[in-house]
Amino acid sequence: MWKLTRPDNQHDKLVRDTLLDLQDHRLVRIELVREDQRQVWVLTKRGHGEAKKLLEPKGIRVSALREEKYDPDTGELLGASYDDHSAAVTSTAAELHRAGIGHRLGFATEMPHRLGDGYVQRADLVVRAPAAGVPVMLLEIDRRTEDAHDLVTKLRRYWEWGRLLPKDAAKLTVDLVRSRPGAIEDVDHEKRLWRRVYPPTGREGLAPLAFVFADTTEAKVANTVAVLEEAGRRYWAPRRYQSLHREAITAKDYSQAVPVVVTTLEQLQEHGADAAVWRRLGREDEQTLTDALDNPDGDALYRRQYAHAEAEDERRRAAEREAQWPVCKRCGRKFTDQRWEETTARTAWKAGNLSVCGPCHADDVAREEAAAEAARIQAAAPEPEDDGQEPGKPRRGLFRRWT
Repeated sequence: MWKLTRPDNQHDKLVRDTLLDLQDHRLVRIELVREDQRQVWVLTKRGHGEAKKLLEPKGIRVSALREEKYDPDTGELLGASYDDHSAAVTSTAAELHRAGIGHRLGFATEMPHRLGDGYVQRADLVVRAPAAGVPVMLLEIDRRTEDAHDLVTKLRRYWEWGRLLPKDAAKLTVDLVRSRPGAIEDVDHEKRLWRRVYPPTGREGLAPLAFVFADTTEAKVANTVAVLEEAGRRYWAPRRYQSLHREAITAKDYSQAVPVVVTTLEQLQEHGADAAVWRRLGREDEQTLTDALDNPDGDALYRRQYAHAEAEDERRRAAEREAQWPVCKRCGRKFTDQRWEETTARTAWKAGNLSVCGPCHADDVAREEAAAEAARIQAAAPEPEDDGQEPGKPRRGLFRRWT
């Protein structure tokens, strides 16, 4: 706990003194003492109520109360509620916080996710760290006490939860989803249930999920990850974009996938949660958390490739059209798109000589207009008056000699 509240302190005396003071006020109690003599503290019922009032800002939830359990025969207080798994969860939160991923109130444990059949899948830890590029991430801490296929089942449940609609969804949307399998994929994420609970991730797909393995061997981790990759492919793997430019589009569609990253608690403690210790399912190398969650081959690449493919198609279509254009009978130039449309449209009778190109047709129109203008001017000129003299003789009265 002191690593989470005082990550820069080398000793936990301040935290221990604070816990002892809270114990005097019956706000906390010792749940158990671990083999290394570290104590696990939990809130009492009174402390839980105080925490809900004082420490719960909007959008942050306090974990469920851990009731005291006693052995029915001996009356001894049982510490089974919190064990090494809980300590691993807290240690994971501490390492994330120490790396600047999540503030103290940005963590929540045992977060419930109710499925359509009523089953509740509880996340071991939920972190919200928008400032670190991780608006939300669900974490499952596994000390290899669960079978690898059980983790695949958890992944499936988170995937199913991300495809649910809220109870007050529009009737048209509900009918669409009920109409055929997979119709939920046509419903925008903003209209789904998970967006009522968590903020947008800033990336494609559902809320990301992290598996953190603790107190186990590298071989067991490798085997578990291999099962997750193979048996859980439907839930984490992207798809190909449905596009007419299939050969030109290499980008992948992550819109319906759960981004899954894996690491170990030992790596977090040795290198830090901000180091390249996270591996994304489907990738080989370990990356930083934000790089592992990003999709460089996703939507952004698709938009660039699609725009490039469209431009190439347009150039190809233009070249094909140009190859089909006829040649002007007068100057030998090829028709343009506009001239080709003029000569093949229903109003082709207005296009003049259909065997000449646009410039030649423009010359014809200019000559016709010049001739028509000349005729108009000639027709508008006044005719000379008849004075009765013979043609060729000087007219009388035009000149007069003065003396």
